[in-house]
Amino acid sequence: MPEHTDRSIRVELIGGPTAVIDIGGLRFVTDPTFNPPGPQASGTSVLTKLVGPSRSPDELGSVDAVLLSHDQHGDNLDDAGRGFLATVPVTFSTVAAAERIGAGVTGLTPWQRTTLRRPDGRDLFVTAVPAVHGPDGMEASSGPVIGFVLHGDDLPSVYVSGDNASLRVVEEVAHHLGPITFAVLFGGGARVARLDAFLTLTSDQLPTATRLLDAAKIVPVHSEGWAHFTQDQASIRAAFDGSDVADRLVLLEPGEHAIL
Repeated sequence: MPEHTDRSIRVELIGGPTAVIDIGGLRFVTDPTFNPPGPQASGTSVLTKLVGPSRSPDELGSVDAVLLSHDQHGDNLDDAGRGFLATVPVTFSTVAAAERIGAGVTGLTPWQRTTLRRPDGRDLFVTAVPAVHGPDGMEASSGPVIGFVLHGDDLPSVYVSGDNASLRVVEEVAHHLGPITFAVLFGGGARVARLDAFLTLTSDQLPTATRLLDAAKIVPVHSEGWAHFTQDQASIRAAFDGSDVADRLVLLEPGEHAIL
């Protein structure tokens, strides 16, 4: 495995939607979910977590920022994850999440960009991008969600989709902020009883998303560990096998990492 450098990307899957991304000397955590297995409150619903995180927050080392796609669902931000936010210098999320959580959370609207200073003095840009948490028109039911693109003049770009079910949105991200070098895509075909729809990308859509982005590598997350995920990593592997983008898939088990 190659050595991690400031020009490479290290991605580690903690479990569910939670991953650690090291880029440009900075460490990011996506959608922190650190509760143990069991029922988890999620708005007016209850979701069932099947597997605990591969690491605790104390084992992550110094974290520079959290990329929180949204705060209203327990499989993207749980009680332990909320506690974790207080230990991190800044969390980027939706404007609604910033209003609800308060101190330490910076709300961003789609296509809004902010800047973090890297250890070497250069800039890393965090650009919020749209996400549709279900079919078009479901925003009022699912609430606002965003994704993110991490980029800098001398860095590969990383797209973190958040809970997005729309290939149209993926195409918009590629159009406005491409070329995208690497992508962390939330899959799993999430569904809940009250909504007859997929709330995240399905396994069969992930190869198409890879082509739309023309990404060199994609790392699926949000595809294991919860009962409402209708698909899993095996189905993702099957969707890529034999395709023209099979070599771009980086499939991690919780606790595993890859250097891209």
